[in-house]
This record gives sequence, C-alpha cells and structure tokens, in this order.
Amino acid sequence: MHATYDAVIVGGGHNGLTAAAYLARAGRTVLLLERADHVGGATQSARAFPGVDANVSRYSYLVSLMPRQVRDELGLRVELRRRRISSYTPAGSGGLLVDTADEAATAESFASVGAGGDVAAWRAFGARTGALAARLWPTMTEPLLSRDDARRLLGAADWRDLVERPVGEVVDATFGSDLVRGIVLTDALIGTFARAHEPGGRANRCFLYHVIGGGTGDWDVPVGGMGAVAGALESAARAGGAELVTSAEVTAVDPGGPSAAAEVTWTDADGTQHRVGARHVLAACAPAVLDRLLGRSPGAAPEGAQLKLNMLLTRLPRLRSGVDPATAFAGTFHVHESATELETAYQQAAAGVIPDVPPVETYCHSLTDDSILGADLRATGHHTLTAFGLHMPARLFAADPDGARERALTATLRSIDSVLAEPLEDCLARDATGAPCLEARSPVDLEADVGLPGGHIFHRDLAWPWAEHDDEVGGWGVETADPRILIAGAGARRGGGVSGIPGRAAAFAVLGTA
Repeated sequence: MHATYDAVIVGGGHNGLTAAAYLARAGRTVLLLERADHVGGATQSARAFPGVDANVSRYSYLVSLMPRQVRDELGLRVELRRRRISSYTPAGSGGLLVDTADEAATAESFASVGAGGDVAAWRAFGARTGALAARLWPTMTEPLLSRDDARRLLGAADWRDLVERPVGEVVDATFGSDLVRGIVLTDALIGTFARAHEPGGRANRCFLYHVIGGGTGDWDVPVGGMGAVAGALESAARAGGAELVTSAEVTAVDPGGPSAAAEVTWTDADGTQHRVGARHVLAACAPAVLDRLLGRSPGAAPEGAQLKLNMLLTRLPRLRSGVDPATAFAGTFHVHESATELETAYQQAAAGVIPDVPPVETYCHSLTDDSILGADLRATGHHTLTAFGLHMPARLFAADPDGARERALTATLRSIDSVLAEPLEDCLARDATGAPCLEARSPVDLEADVGLPGGHIFHRDLAWPWAEHDDEVGGWGVETADPRILIAGAGARRGGGVSGIPGRAAAFAVLGTA
C-alpha cells in the first residue's frame, strides 16, 4: 500500500465504486475501504434463502437515476429494461391499470374505477413532469446551477407548483379521484416520512427525484438484479487500478489542512490497525457516519420510513379483481395507496403505532428479467416479489426491533391479502430448511445491515438538485467545510437512489483541484 493516496474512499457502495472507477481511470492512486466482506452496499444481489437458486435485489431494486453518461463514460455493461405496465392499483371489484403502450385501455381502466374524469389531467400532468425532466435531468451531471438559474430553467409555473407549494396541494387541485391522487403522491413519499401537504418541501424534493430520472422519470429493471450494477462498477474500478479492501472498518478520519494530507485510520479483518494519508477523502458513507469519524457531533438523526420484504413465490397470487397476475404485477402494484389511506397511515405512524392498513408497493423483478432465477425455478413458474411498505418510520422499531418487525410484517401481509383471492403466504416457496422464502427488513435492520443511519435509504433528507447558497454555485454539491473531505454518497446534494451521480461529482471535484 501507498503511504499517501490521491483519494481514500470510505464505503464501497455503488457511489464509492463509481468515484473509484473515475479517479483510477484518470491515473489517480485510489484506496477504497468497505467494512463488509463484499462491495456493493445497498446495491447488491443475494441468495437470501438457504438452498434456493434465486438472486434477489436485497435492498435497492430499480434504477432511474443513473445517467447514461455514467454508464458510457465508465463503459459499464449494464442492461436496463423498460416496463410496459406502469402500475396496477386494485380498487373495489376492479382496478386501475396504467399501460404505457395502450392509452385507450388505460382510459377505460380509469373509467372502471370512477376516475374517468381524471384521464385528461393524468396525461397532461405526465406531459408536464416529462417536460420538466427533459430540462432538469441534463444538469445533474454538471456543476450546480444557482437557485435563480434553476427557477428560470423550470419556469414560473413549475417552480411555483413543484418547489414552493406543497405537492399535495397541487395534486389535490389537479385530480378529483382520491385513488389517482394517491398513485401520484406515492412518488413523493417513498422512503420519506412526511405528509404530502406539509410545508418545507421534503415531499416535493422526493417527488422531483422520482419523476426526472433519465430525463423521462421511468424506473427500469436491471438485468441480473442490482448486483449486476455493483459488479459492473467494481470491474471498472479494478480495471482502472483502484485498490478495493473489504472487511476494513474505518475508525477515524483526520481532515488535515491546506498543507497537510488527511489521514484515515482503519482496522482490517485480523484486527490490525492501519493509517494512511489521503490528498482527498471521499465519504461514500452517510454524513452522520462521517461526522462520527471526524469526532464531531452529528446533526439531527436521519430516520428511514419503510419496511422491505423480499419473497420467492411458487406462483403469482390470484387477484379478487380477476386481472391476470402477470399483468397486475408487471409494474408497480399499489396496495391501499389512495390519498386518504396514505394520510391515515402517516397519522397513525406519527402517533407511534404501526398503521392498521399499511400502504404497500410491490414489484415482480422476474416478470421482466427471469435471469435472477435458476433454470429449475424458471421452469416451474416461480417468481420473486418485492414489497415496500410506506410510513414505517424507524421510531416504531427502536424499542422492540424484532417484535415490531413481526407486527409490521403481519399488518403488511394482511394489507396485501385484502386485494388477493388467496393468501400470499400460500404462494410462498420454501427454502432448504422448510422455512417460507420471506425476508423482512425494517429501518433498524437496514442500519445494522448496510450502515444506513436510522435506516434512511437516502442517508438523510433529499436536497434540491441546485445550489441553495451562493458559495455552492458552480460546485458539485459534494464539498464540505474541510477542503480535503468530500461527500460521495447519497447524502450529497444530488444524492438518493441508485445513480452514481454523487460518486462521479466527488471524483470531478477532486480532478478539478489537481
């Protein structure tokens, strides 16, 4: 190892790997330190069920925010597949199906659930957010715009409605159906414990990130699972000459100074302590973790707000509506996510109790990409199913993590079962021990598993993707008060999601100071 590296990267998630790949390919000496025994962080695939040949995307599971520019610049061999079915939402004896290739069928579906009056508004709102995405998305890989420039880019109406007004107010004014309002609002609430109508913009920021990805807002399926994304980035970093060390627990960071290199202290798998110098330290960990490593008091603790379920099914469950399960589960399957149900669940969780009827989004990876299943599972019609429960904040699990997880799981399965013609548990495959192929992870589990403070999937509340202070304009949104320390993870200004944007930005910030 070198005594001093051009860059030491703390954390081997997809953003840390992205930064390592860019810097190593530019000829810089790079050391990446990851506390787990593998890289990938939350962007990983795993055989979660003993003796079962299925690679599930254990934590993150879809890709929208990774620019093609990143894939092209690094030569990543990652295939993303677009889904024809955007979503299906059971309602009454039927359901609302959004088919991106059949506008007539979609309009008929709206009418079948009493939302026919919202068809035109749905199309217009989609066109509006699509146009916004086309304008804003290219800026995500450039130095930060000023707030004034961002306002001019968005235009007065979009700035007013999507930045300044609570997104819930805009959705209420746009759509008449409680069901349609909820479908739209889910994009504002994923991983964010907030009311859509609250001032302050947390829900607005979450909504913005969900609708701009790729310049279209589409959320795509990574062929081979999320591990294929991390694997491609790892290969790029190693090919460039980066040193990647796993089972390496970073214990301290000294920020150095104008004429003194930073220092990173870490312990290897044998318990041996190491100390290396760094011209720059790239924190691909959460900002709260960086504060601890620097010996500083962190700010307000982040709080994640979701329950993640990973399942393997022997078959897709039948629906009460009679819709073909292969169609219903091909996109996002919304369960109890009307605007009223989302608000009720929020109020219950804010009062400290697990929601009676949790809002849930489910997604079947194997309908779009069955390569994650072994040949025998494919031949017998098995499928994976991911469920993402909203409004499950970490506070609900803190006092009794195991008991609360079990109660949340029971409530979530009950919520899903209410729209099925058979219990979901009857469709679960069994692992080699005879246990059902079902894994539940709460925010507390995510903190323990992959180091997300409070289980927050964005590391902390999302920020607007432009400068909010004069000294940020023209920067990369990764700078800190210490010139040698950069944020290279989801907690950066343009963080969140599986994107590589913060990792690339941190690398460019380093290269720009050389």
